Amino acid sequence: MQKKWLKWLLLTVMLIVGISINGNGVHADDSLQKVKDKGVLTVATSPDYPPFEFQVNQHGHSKDVGMDIELSKQIARDLGVKLQIKNMDFNSLLVAIQTGKADMAIGGINPSPERKQNADFSQIYYYGGESFLINKADTEKLKNQSALKGLKVGTQTGSMQQSLAKKNLKGTKVVTMDKNTDLILALKTHKVDAVGVETPVAQAYVQNDPDLKMLKANYHLNKQDTGSAVALPKGATTLQTAVNQSIDKAKAQHLIPQYLKTAGKYMKVNTADTSMMHYWKYFFNGLKYTLLISVCAVAGGIILGILLVLMRLSNFKWLSWPAVSYVEVVRGTPMMVQVLLVYFGLGVLVNIPALPAGMIAVTLNSAAYVSEIIRGGINSVAKGQKEAAKSLGLSKTDALRFIVLPQAFKNIWPALGNEFISVIKESSIVSIIGVTDLVYELNVVRADTYRGVAPIVVVMAIYFIITFTLTRLLNYMERRMKHD
Repeated sequence: MQKKWLKWLLLTVMLIVGISINGNGVHADDSLQKVKDKGVLTVATSPDYPPFEFQVNQHGHSKDVGMDIELSKQIARDLGVKLQIKNMDFNSLLVAIQTGKADMAIGGINPSPERKQNADFSQIYYYGGESFLINKADTEKLKNQSALKGLKVGTQTGSMQQSLAKKNLKGTKVVTMDKNTDLILALKTHKVDAVGVETPVAQAYVQNDPDLKMLKANYHLNKQDTGSAVALPKGATTLQTAVNQSIDKAKAQHLIPQYLKTAGKYMKVNTADTSMMHYWKYFFNGLKYTLLISVCAVAGGIILGILLVLMRLSNFKWLSWPAVSYVEVVRGTPMMVQVLLVYFGLGVLVNIPALPAGMIAVTLNSAAYVSEIIRGGINSVAKGQKEAAKSLGLSKTDALRFIVLPQAFKNIWPALGNEFISVIKESSIVSIIGVTDLVYELNVVRADTYRGVAPIVVVMAIYFIITFTLTRLLNYMERRMKHD
């Protein structure tokens, strides 16, 4: 009987696989048609890589510019659709096209064999070569690539520069960071001795920062793997063909050099005034989103936290066990992973924009901690209070509502206040998916102005003012509660 059951199961699985394979063979790729039907080409990029892509301050508003942005505009024009730019961390670009968040990704992406396993690529549209950035004071000491042996070289996480450095710089320690702006700051503060970047990027920094110098890399490079290409979803052959046609057109009309010149003009605009006051609207915009996310997360966290506590205190295991499991999973995993899971993981089923996804992730995270705070508050209420409520004829629900919870909230107010303050600071993690909070705007200003420390000081001051003011307000309310 068991063998017969297994036989039917095997046949069913084979039938489903056969239908899937046959379906894939019959239906042609419709990636290009989907873009045309939407009327929008969604492009994922990481705008911290001048001159490829960066942002310029125009009348207090940020605008995505650079060679790659100009090429994206050309591709959208050739397709007859509008262009939509989605900003996020470089590490998330390929994930964005795999999960349907974007139709293509651009950002000085090199089509390495490893990346080709998870994405398709256009033809190479630009090859700039590889270089190192070093401090000008180290010019005599670091005259060539061989002089880097035994020193620290910084590269962006997941980049071609990271792979090339590990492969070619024997005896050198490779240090990786997510942002090029962080790498430059590490270089200028002597945390690393050199930073590996593409030559146009090195030239951009040298032209705008007199303390930096460029050192040519002597890698043996395969141009097909190390040039820049557009990343596309696997199997998107019709869209790939259309993108290649646009690149052919750009090459034939010599548009790529023009795109670079345009990027250079924008870079001069950015460096004309690098004062933090010039970028006050950036910081104000980031502050608005930080406070919005924090308030929504705390409010939603309290509501969901109370629900989780009620489930956990229930006599029904089918309610208590899910609540316990949820709290343990959330508390046992980093918030960054949770943010990525909500944005990209759930994005496979539902296309959630970055801001709502960030709010949901922070809310779900806060709810787990709030539920434990509330549970501790309930347990802190004297057992005699519950017995007195019972003797008065109050039901368990009424006793919890009118007797236990009011006292519990009074006891846990300081802990809830600390959770609110923690959410304000920890919500900065949503910047990895392109939410324009304070940390996101911090990185934009650093990339635009080539100033590493000043924007950090400004954002630190803003966070301190928020948390200091909130702490004083919470302390005042706590004293009022004790007085009452």
